[in-house]
Amino acid sequence: MEVLNDILGYPNRKIYQNTDFFSFSLDSVMLANFVTIRLRDKEILDLGTGNGVIPLILSLRTNKKITGVEIQPKLSALASKSVFYNQLNNQISIICSDMKDYVSSDTIEKYDVITCNPPYFKVNDKNYFNESVEKTIARHEVKISLEEVVMVASKLLKNNGTFAMVHRTERLLEIFDLFRKYHIEPKRVRFVYEFVHKPSTLVLIEGIKHGKLGLKVESPFIMKMDDGSYSSEYERFLVEVKSSETE
Repeated sequence: MEVLNDILGYPNRKIYQNTDFFSFSLDSVMLANFVTIRLRDKEILDLGTGNGVIPLILSLRTNKKITGVEIQPKLSALASKSVFYNQLNNQISIICSDMKDYVSSDTIEKYDVITCNPPYFKVNDKNYFNESVEKTIARHEVKISLEEVVMVASKLLKNNGTFAMVHRTERLLEIFDLFRKYHIEPKRVRFVYEFVHKPSTLVLIEGIKHGKLGLKVESPFIMKMDDGSYSSEYERFLVEVKSSETE
């Protein structure tokens, strides 16, 4: 079923979602708030944009051009519908394409900022995909690997451009290795904790193409305290999402 919702914490931005597909998550909202956008940045790209939540949030932070690339036609169509509903056609463009195919002579080293909330889980013989095709593609590396994501981002980034992503903390060392393999120097890291005294489950990472050495580890993002109460920062992301229209 297709619904039109408020984006978490952004009642002035509406987003179309389909309850049968992979809906946007807190991960994407955090990434859209985490990434650095400089005054000189003119072209922004979101790889694997899904239903377009990251471009929609970024449009509140900047008036610069934003492009979203999504391989799945149904999700791409939802993203385009949301862009039209929010009257952002002049700022946001949604392209239905495999991000690997998006690399061309017209797009190489075009972008100042790239974001990505990629599939988190590797594919192996033990995987059992008891979910829709759309959810499988969004969660598992069936269409693209982590290395391919970083490689594509590096090709599309301008020199000194910014690449930011969110991923599982357990894969952080692999991410650092891949960033450096493809000439993206890790510059900022923020760990996300579901509970204050539990291990981190997610991490936000930002790097600069051909950047100088020097890594900043920022204050942790903690969702819940020991007594189960929400942290003040997490509460800001927990605005109730009410369906304002059903089709």
